[in-house]
Amino acid sequence: MAMSAVARDTVFALRRQIAKIEGTLPERLEVPAPSAPGAIPGKVRSGFPSGIAEKQIYSDAARSDVTVVRRGLAVASPDAFLRTGIEHLDTALGGGLPKAALSEIHGLETRDAGAVAGFALSLASLILREKQGLPILWVGTAEIFREAGFPYASGLHALFGIEPEQLLFSEAPKLLDALWIAEEAARMTAFAAVMLEIRGSPRLLDLTATRRLHARAQNAGRPVLLLRQAGEAEPTAAPVRLIVSAASAASRETVAGPLAGSIGRPAFTVDIGKSRTALPGQFTLEWNPDEHAFEERRRGEERRPQEERATNPVAVVSASARGADPAPASGAVLAFPALGSPASGDQPSRQQRPAHRGPRRTG
Repeated sequence: MAMSAVARDTVFALRRQIAKIEGTLPERLEVPAPSAPGAIPGKVRSGFPSGIAEKQIYSDAARSDVTVVRRGLAVASPDAFLRTGIEHLDTALGGGLPKAALSEIHGLETRDAGAVAGFALSLASLILREKQGLPILWVGTAEIFREAGFPYASGLHALFGIEPEQLLFSEAPKLLDALWIAEEAARMTAFAAVMLEIRGSPRLLDLTATRRLHARAQNAGRPVLLLRQAGEAEPTAAPVRLIVSAASAASRETVAGPLAGSIGRPAFTVDIGKSRTALPGQFTLEWNPDEHAFEERRRGEERRPQEERATNPVAVVSASARGADPAPASGAVLAFPALGSPASGDQPSRQQRPAHRGPRRTG
């Protein structure tokens, strides 16, 4: 059940208070104007206790567009974050998604799998723009790929500007294997990023497993995206959790105005479930397939997610929680049931046997 607005604000207020007590809340430091009395170009007062030397910021910090974020006693440069291009969202996240960290993209229900994958591919397009020439590895179990499918190669290029050879898939039979592949790939310099897609709330995906993924991402300096499908919002080591669902598409824009009855750009409803700044927020983003960039939908053009789902209600079945790996499929999958055993003399040869009678992998 979705958290109410009052309860959500209360939880975020408590998180901010805890972060202040622990000293882990990032604080935005303003660069003093050169004309201010006592201002020294290139030097910023860090606000540290007495006895600690001030941090020296070099000449590029004197620019007004530079944001210096302090987390504890560490100073993070603006280049440490992957900016979505939406100012309000990046500000609420404390600068954007951290590049060298584990970030969680969460889908509450199975029908949100397409929106989660589309949002992750949008982020992958932004990552590949900065790290050209390196592919992205998408790791998942056989269960998740059977349930949600694979991205369409032509759509990757048309919508996200991603070439098929820039996106590699690794299908593991068990979740334990998928976690191992993701951990090993996270520290390899051959990938621009690693995406791990998991369904439900399995027992192996605990706080220890996410800590290992987060540590590998920090040491390697590359993002690791954890895609959660139909899972519960459980404690993880990811500093950022975004809850993504599909938003209603606006009408397609033409020279004469919006085209009635048409379907425009893909849209996402993004809720901040957890962030470094502990600030709540909900945003409706559209992906521009021509510019390969996010755009925030103007106010008044979107409907609430509850209203969108109410217009087309479907039965919802929750995923298993804290369970083991699903049992593998048994036997071969046939297109048509067998009607009976034919006579021994009527058995066709192997070359003449219909294709639909052989094993076929679904998904």
